[in-house]
Amino acid sequence: MRNSGLVSKCGRSVCRVSDAGATAWWVQPGKGTSRAPSARHLVTAHKRPACEHAEMRFVIVGLGGIGGVLAARLHLAGHQVIGLARGPHLSTVREHGLRLETPTESLIAQIEVRSHPTEVSFGAEDVVVLAVKSQDTWDVVRALNETAPSDTPVLCAQNGVVNEPCALRFFSDVYGGVVMCPTAFLQPGIVRAYSTPITGLLDVGRYPAGQDDVSRDLAAVLNSATYDARSIPDVRRWKFAKLLTNLGNAVEAVCGPQARPGPLTDLLQAEGEAVLRAAGIDHASGTEDKARRRNLLDLQPIAGERRPGGSTWQSLTRQTGVTEIDYLCGEIVLLGRLHGVPTPANTRLQQLGAHLASTQAKPGGISADAVMAEIGNT
Repeated sequence: MRNSGLVSKCGRSVCRVSDAGATAWWVQPGKGTSRAPSARHLVTAHKRPACEHAEMRFVIVGLGGIGGVLAARLHLAGHQVIGLARGPHLSTVREHGLRLETPTESLIAQIEVRSHPTEVSFGAEDVVVLAVKSQDTWDVVRALNETAPSDTPVLCAQNGVVNEPCALRFFSDVYGGVVMCPTAFLQPGIVRAYSTPITGLLDVGRYPAGQDDVSRDLAAVLNSATYDARSIPDVRRWKFAKLLTNLGNAVEAVCGPQARPGPLTDLLQAEGEAVLRAAGIDHASGTEDKARRRNLLDLQPIAGERRPGGSTWQSLTRQTGVTEIDYLCGEIVLLGRLHGVPTPANTRLQQLGAHLASTQAKPGGISADAVMAEIGNT
């Protein structure tokens, strides 16, 4: 077992393959056409000197709101980054760089980008960061298994609780990431980070529990790149707390951002709490979560626009055809069925989210009152 991402290990190489060798899961036609970012008011950023942990190279799978902002921030802080993307986003970043917009600046990060894990020659210094949605994790991890050594550290910077167990099927050193990062990804080549000067909170711990040199090094690197990060010993406990928070994503996607703070979200979370109690799953409390956040995130408009909606809302807006609600509300539904706890609210939001995604309907078209009335009549 590797205890540090800084240990040298020689004699390991992986052959590259052409784009034609990419498996089908990574080839997804984009919606619309790729549009190059405007060069007006942009600066091509120069990397700052790396911190003492720069021996790590980050292979970030998925350059959306979370992964794209993270890739840009790490690159601009002087760390080595390779991004994996697909469709128009891939081609735009390859040609024009990755544009990072914040409330105070607009930068172009010229990161290396690939279309598939088999195009990366993995070494002992590499850390994989999974930043895809939960519905894509299985295919991504299987593809990584074709080329990355089994002791490559894998950090799951994702919502939901299914990703780390999936990665553990193939990789021995898996780390959970508790991500609180208000970002947006709505068009190819551009990601937005709405909090400044702290981009987001991203706590890291060995999965299912514990800390080691890698988790501490990861936290140090993230802190060097405008994140507030800690190495924590109980990451699974915090991931389940974040799952309860993310149940509001479904309300936001189905009923609109204005409905998120309201009785429908409260009902989803009450079902979630009941399910976790029945399953004997511990999670961080709301008081602990509030203490961790400590008003560290300062959301501000970008170019006069506030963050339009969360990650699930963005998936529907981009008409991807699928959302991760199946791994948020759906996780509560699954656990409820396993432990005999009714979950009518989460069940209905999961169904509505799937319908909106499959029909490529716009988010926010169903009133929360109508959903509450429907649930009350079941």
